[in-house]
Amino acid sequence: MFKKTTLAVLSIASSLGLSSTLLAQNNQHSQDHTHHTHENNDMAHHHEHGPMASDEMPKQAKLVTGQGDYIFSWDQELTAAFPEDAHEFEPGMHGGFNEDPETGIVYTGIPGYGLCSISQDLTKWSTLGTDQRLKDNIHGIVFFVHKGKKYLAVAQEGKRVLVLTLDGNIVSEISKPTGTEFKFAPANEFFASKDSNFGVTDVTYLNGTLYVAHGYSKGDFVMTIKEKGGEWSWAKLAWGGKGDNPGQFQTAHGIYAHEKHILVANRAAGQVVKFTKKGKFVEIFNDIPESSLICNVSYKDEHYFLNALQAIGEQKSAPLYVHTGEKLVSTVIPGDLDIPVLTNIHQVWPHFVTKNGSKQLYLLVHGWNKGKFAVLKMEK
Repeated sequence: MFKKTTLAVLSIASSLGLSSTLLAQNNQHSQDHTHHTHENNDMAHHHEHGPMASDEMPKQAKLVTGQGDYIFSWDQELTAAFPEDAHEFEPGMHGGFNEDPETGIVYTGIPGYGLCSISQDLTKWSTLGTDQRLKDNIHGIVFFVHKGKKYLAVAQEGKRVLVLTLDGNIVSEISKPTGTEFKFAPANEFFASKDSNFGVTDVTYLNGTLYVAHGYSKGDFVMTIKEKGGEWSWAKLAWGGKGDNPGQFQTAHGIYAHEKHILVANRAAGQVVKFTKKGKFVEIFNDIPESSLICNVSYKDEHYFLNALQAIGEQKSAPLYVHTGEKLVSTVIPGDLDIPVLTNIHQVWPHFVTKNGSKQLYLLVHGWNKGKFAVLKMEK
C-alpha cells in the first residue's frame, strides 16, 4: 500500500513539474515576442530547443505612415550616418536643409558644431569653413547660383544673414536694417524704432534677389537683399507686416522660391501663402488641416512638402504633408514610426538618392524641442 501511494505521488509530481516547465517556456516566448515588437525585424532569436509553433509566427510588418503613393518608413541606417562627434549638439538643431540640384549635396547647420554638407547618398557628413559665425544657429538656408557661381545664404536669427561660398568662405554679412533701406514705410518705421529686433527665420533666392523672412518679431515682414560689386546689402523691396489681411503674416517662418513665385509658410495662421516676386499676394493653399502650424515648404516630385510644428490632437508627433498645391494627398506622422525623441518638427526636405540609374525619394526631417535628425524612406 505504501509503495503504491509513493509511486502515485511521484507520478503526479513529475507531471506537475513537466507542465510547469512547459508553461514557463511558453510564458518566456510570449515575453520575448513582446519585447522585440519594435526592434529590428532582422535580429535573430536563438533557441536551444527544436522548432516550435511560435517560431513559425510571421515577423511584424514594417512600421509605415502616410497614404496613397506617399507612404514612408524610418531609414535607421541613414539616420545613423549623423556624425558621431556632433551628437552632443543634436538637441540644439533648429534649422533646415537645402541642396545643390546639380550635385545632390545637401546643406544644413548644427548650432555649436557648424555648417555641414551631406553627400548625395546621405551617408557622409562634412563641416564647411572655419569661421566661428558658422557655429551660430542657422535657422534657414538656401543654395543658389548667382552670375554663374554657387553660393549659400543663411539666416541666423537675432544676429545676421550671411552669404558664403560652398567652401565656407563668407562673402557678405548683412546686419539688422536701420530703417532707411526700404520702399515700405511699415518696415522702415519698425527698424528705426529702438525697440525693434532682428528676427530673421529663413532665406531663399529668385532671379538675382535674396528674400528673407522676418517672422520672429512684431515686424513680421519679407525683405530683400541684392548684390552690387560683389557685396550684398538690403534692397528696396519689402512687404507684409503682422495682421490677418491678405499679404500680411502671423509669423512668416519659412520662405521658398518656386516657379517664379515666393511661397511663405505663415506659421501661426497655418498657411502657405503665394506671392509674385514683387510681393503681390496671389493665393493661399487650400486643404491644409486646421490648427497646423506650418513651418516650412519645399518642392520635389511634382509635390510640395510641408511640416507642422507640433502634433494635432492625438497624433504622436507633428505631421508632414504632401500637397499638390491644390489638395492634400498624404499625411505622414513620424511619431508612428517609433523614432526616439522626435515630436516637434522644424523642417522637412525631400531628396532623391540616385543609384544604378534608379531614384529613391527620402525625407530629411529636422526636429525641434530636444532636437532630432531623421531620414524617412518612401516605400515603393
